[in-house]
Amino acid sequence: MQTLIIKQLRALMPNRPLELHEAKGIAERQATLLLELLGQREPDVDVGLIAELPRIEVKVEPKMNLGGVSGFSQWSRGRWLIVINRDESATRRRFTLSHELKHVLDHPFINEIYSDLGSTEEERHRMTEQICDYFAACLLMPRGWLKSAWASGIQSPAALAAKFNVSEAAMTIRLRELRLIEPRTRHISLRGLSRPVRSYFRKAPVMRPEVCPTTP
Repeated sequence: MQTLIIKQLRALMPNRPLELHEAKGIAERQATLLLELLGQREPDVDVGLIAELPRIEVKVEPKMNLGGVSGFSQWSRGRWLIVINRDESATRRRFTLSHELKHVLDHPFINEIYSDLGSTEEERHRMTEQICDYFAACLLMPRGWLKSAWASGIQSPAALAAKFNVSEAAMTIRLRELRLIEPRTRHISLRGLSRPVRSYFRKAPVMRPEVCPTTP
């Protein structure tokens, strides 16, 4: 069964240029199928099972050997080598391993599927990394599992992060993606303004808050 897992996950990927929303949708379908094939049904996900997949070797190396990056993946000597930064937190290493697995899955299609994302090589790279982050989030914090935990009354990002064995920052981003919590907003603080200025802003028409972009 395991010998077919990578093939089954890649079979979900059409070999054509994708829009960002399509790429994210496929990433989530791949993550969901992988959980099913690995027999993972509740948090936290055993990412160690990734290292047991055929033709995948995972190594954990000190930061100095990785040039400061969190991890990388490459085809070497007949297998995929995924190297993870040993000096980062356990939750970060779990996320990085999941992220790099997505790079492995995308490799046969990489020159085609993301070719229309962005107008520059730098922008395409940034959006590709964003998709791999999204795959990792879907794998470690599956939509259904997270909504079930939320409905059961676990609604603190810290408590959910502990349950799913991810960082609180990653959990907060995922909760915003699933619209379980509100995105960060900018607002005008009236504290410290003079009374006439405070009075002016209170009389001004109410404006909808501008949504700030979130970062992983």
